Amino acid sequence: MSTENEQVVLTERRGHILVVTLNRPEARNACNVALARGISDAMDLLDAEDALFAGVITGAGGNFSAGADLKAVARGERSVTERGGFGLFRRPPRKPLIAAVEGYAVGGGLELCLSCDLIVAARDAKMGLPEVRHNVVAIGGGLFRLPKRIPYHVAMELALTGQFKGAEYFERLGLVNRIVEPGQALEAAVAFANELLVNGPTALAASKEIIFQAANWTDEEGWTAQGPIAERALKSEDRTEGLKAFAEKRKPVWKGR
Repeated sequence: MSTENEQVVLTERRGHILVVTLNRPEARNACNVALARGISDAMDLLDAEDALFAGVITGAGGNFSAGADLKAVARGERSVTERGGFGLFRRPPRKPLIAAVEGYAVGGGLELCLSCDLIVAARDAKMGLPEVRHNVVAIGGGLFRLPKRIPYHVAMELALTGQFKGAEYFERLGLVNRIVEPGQALEAAVAFANELLVNGPTALAASKEIIFQAANWTDEEGWTAQGPIAERALKSEDRTEGLKAFAEKRKPVWKGR
């Protein structure tokens, strides 16, 4: 990861978890090209290292992300990498990723949450798609992912009014998994990730990927398409270890391979 990107995206290893922090608090972690490249690099790291089983992404300074940096957009910057906008939208990591949301997660910030697999949010967090207020269209996945996650008419209202809603509103709709007190989202998300890690990491990655891809498959296609994804887990060292640990009545020691 380049020095420039390290300044705006911080990474920290907590055991088998990679914590990724958007670090532009002066801009409410709005995304410019450097931030997008930093996120993309962090996702590449998460995918590449066997010893990293899951990721948590959060924002510095009390906000998750206010979306695209409109000043950078006006300068002609495109905050896009091979993984898509924000270095993540088109191709999230193959391993589970949890959003830890404080403050605002709006516009691209909400679309960043929608690119994650689980969401932990502070009770006072605000989320929404305000793009239409500026005659901008939310093209970071929000307009097609949101109506797959919450009721159609609710998604339509959010997109057409541009209104912000509280985290508890989204929890009731099933979009937010867990609500915590302000200032506790990161630690709660790390704890949530650790709950996942009692399970086999290659099976976690395969299960996440199958669910992520399932929206693109008919049931008939799913029977075939899931096979290559599941195969890595079913032929892994971790599967052998999981079965051996079960037989020996002990906790498995996972390797992520």
